[in-house]
Formats: sequence, structure tokens, C-alpha cells
Amino acid sequence: MLIQIHMIQNHSPANLNRDDLGAPKTCYFGGVIRSRISSQCLKRSIRLSKEFSELKGGIRTRKLLEIIEAKMDDQALKDRAHKILLDCGLVSKKKKSTKKDNEDDATSGVEHADVLVFTTSEAIQNIIRIISNRDIADDDAQNAVVEVITNYVYSPDMALCGRMLKIDKIKSNTEVEAALQVAHAISTHTARPEIDYFVAADDFPGEESGAGHVGESLFASACFYKYFSIDWEQLVTNLNGNDVLAAHTVGAFILAAAKTNPSGKQNSYAAHNYPDCIIVEVKDSPVSYANAFAKPITPVKDTDLVDLSIGKMATYMRDINLGYSSEPIGNKAIWFSPNGRYPLARYIEDSGIPEEKQLDELIKKTLVKIGGYNWEEVKSVNVNTGN
Repeated sequence: MLIQIHMIQNHSPANLNRDDLGAPKTCYFGGVIRSRISSQCLKRSIRLSKEFSELKGGIRTRKLLEIIEAKMDDQALKDRAHKILLDCGLVSKKKKSTKKDNEDDATSGVEHADVLVFTTSEAIQNIIRIISNRDIADDDAQNAVVEVITNYVYSPDMALCGRMLKIDKIKSNTEVEAALQVAHAISTHTARPEIDYFVAADDFPGEESGAGHVGESLFASACFYKYFSIDWEQLVTNLNGNDVLAAHTVGAFILAAAKTNPSGKQNSYAAHNYPDCIIVEVKDSPVSYANAFAKPITPVKDTDLVDLSIGKMATYMRDINLGYSSEPIGNKAIWFSPNGRYPLARYIEDSGIPEEKQLDELIKKTLVKIGGYNWEEVKSVNVNTGN
């Protein structure tokens, strides 16, 4: 069973996701250039959002040793932590002293792993406990740390996003299959980046004239189509069979996906815009409605870009479901537009799809549809990464 989420979200001028040159990311689709927000950017903004904060049990870092050493006061334990993590392949090099010839004290160089290690808060706590237990021999402690890294993975953010972790010294399978698929968000229309020429004035210019600083910044404004798909069975498996926590994860994900935007250059543009339409479908086959916009929308006088985009998505959804499924679309989908701003009946007649005017109601109906879960009850279940 897949929980598929489709959104139409219009952003005011912004640079939410930059390329290597600092310009808003783009792509060609339907033969024209579009604005784009990468899937990685969307996932990270959701994972780090306040709406998802109670479920964020994962930590992704190259500074695992530094985090563990910070919890230890005993230098002997810090040295032991270094040795064990080095033997596990979780530290890339041996410590190097930063002591100079004219210095009395030496400080340890900051050490990073060669790869980002995605682990859980509970795993780190257990690693500290293992290393701090001097009754455990180093070889046994190393094996125990490997076991913790491998098995302590039952965190909602890791269950959704998965983990790719390949370390030669850890021979066991450390990968976690992601339950979430995220498409790159693309504009429903042709969108070209623009240039903002700006100056900064000196508050105390004195005899000098002109600006204290002159610069250029690229930005774009676009109406995006976003698509997410959550594999329910994989999510429950990744959470060690805890279906109630999985239901909380789905609800929190929808909430965060709707209310969170990437942070790129928000201090300069403040493009905090909510989606105007969300469709949630619960069915077995994945399908993106991006091809509804293969022909880019071209607004004309007195037309609404958001309205046209929602209409295109709605009619494409109807056509795909009628063409590929014998089950009534109303059995699978839920429509949401804030306060009924864009009612489905404007685009599709007699669809049978329930319409919601509040995001919370959309989440409630979604959880009922996937298994009769009560949103008010499941959202009291916080992250529990225990084995």
C-alpha cells in the first residue's frame, strides 16, 4: 500500500535551492526550462522541521567521534573511543597533535569519517555505554559497536529516508531500504531565473559617494508540482513492526511537507507559501502526475496560474485513474484546499472524492483510510528507537 501525496504550491520570488553557481536550480521538462527544487532539499527541510521534530531520532554526521568524545570527561576513555571507532572504520585517520614547537600543550585535531554516518540517538548512547564499560575488552567492544550501528535503526526519519552506509570494516548489512520516494519539484510553467541587482548603503559614508557594496543575486518565482510516495509496509518494517509509530510518521510527514519550505536565502526573500491544493491517494501502484504539465501552462489575461495548475492536475488524475483502474477514484483519494479555496467540483464533476477544508482533517481521513488509525491518539506516540 502506497500513500501518495500530490501538491500544487506557488512560491513568491525566492532562491530556495541553489546550484553550484548560486542560481536557483532548473531542469528541462516538456522541452522548456523549469524551476526545480531537488528531492534532497525537500527531504532535509521536512526532516529538520518543527512539525517533524518529535520524530527525528536520526543523526547524520561525519563527526561521530567528536560527538562521543564530548560526552566523556576521562581522556583514557576518549583515547579508547578513538581506537574502537578507528578499528570499526568510523574514523578516517589517526589523531594528529596540533602542538607547535613553542607551545606547551597539545590539542587533538578534529577528525571526520570518510562518509556521512546516519545513525540514531539511541545508537550513540549505547556506543558511549559500551566504550565506558572497562570490563568489556576492546575487541568485544568493537564488535558490540558494529552491532549497534547495524541494528539500532528504528527511527522514523531513517525509516522514511533509508540509509546507504558502506564501510569496509563493517561486514554486516548496514543499509536501510527507504520507505519514502520524493520527486524533484518542478514548475508547472516555463520559469527562467532573474537577476536582482542590489546595493548596500554605508550608514556613515563621509565624503565618499555611491554604494558601500554592489552585487547581483539570482532568483525565480514559480508554481511547483510536488510528489511524494510512502510505502506503508516498508515503513512499518523499518520501524520494527510498530504500526502506530508508522501512522504518526505518516501524519507528521504530511503536516511537515505542507507547512515547511526549504531555508535557502529565506532571509532575503521570505518565500513562506503554503500549498493551495493537496491530493492524498492510498493505492498500490505509484504514479506521478508531472506529465499533466508536459505542456507548460501559459497564463493569459485574467487567469490564475495556481487555478490552472490545479485544474490540469485534477483532470490528469481523473484521466489516468479512468484509463488504468476499474476502482472508483473516490475510494482512493482525498482532496484538500484551504477553506475550500479551489473546490474539486470546479474541475471534475461527480468524482466522489471527499474534500477537506482543513489540513488536520486531511491527515485524520488519510490515517483512517490506511488502517483506521486515530490521529489524535497516534500523534502522542513519540520516537522510540529501541530494539
